Amino acid sequence: MATLGELERAVMDLLWEHPEAITANALRDLLSQRPPAVAGGTDSRELAVTTVLTVLSRLEKKGLVERERSIRPHRYRSVTSRAEHTAELMLEVLGSAPDREAVLARFIGTVSDGEATTLRKLLGQG
Repeated sequence: MATLGELERAVMDLLWEHPEAITANALRDLLSQRPPAVAGGTDSRELAVTTVLTVLSRLEKKGLVERERSIRPHRYRSVTSRAEHTAELMLEVLGSAPDREAVLARFIGTVSDGEATTLRKLLGQG
């Protein structure tokens, strides 16, 4: 799974926050309301809609975004939820490890008590 740049991450954050499909202009406007550190590290007030369209096109090629082409202007939505995307990233990292058990043990050793309780519950042990 491809990693995301700062602006791609900011766009995906907005798409995850808005389950309905949204236009590039609306995304640009929403980005402009966020501080630069949250809006992809750039002064988003200066973002051109063409820049947002380029980011959306890249995200579409990465399989993270789908475009509704039946209406103009096109609308965009995320293909998966934030949780699904994060789980896919975790599985990718785990799958690339030569010793999965060691990685899992290290991960489990870093979770909080509350997260450990949640893991036990999800695994049917609590």
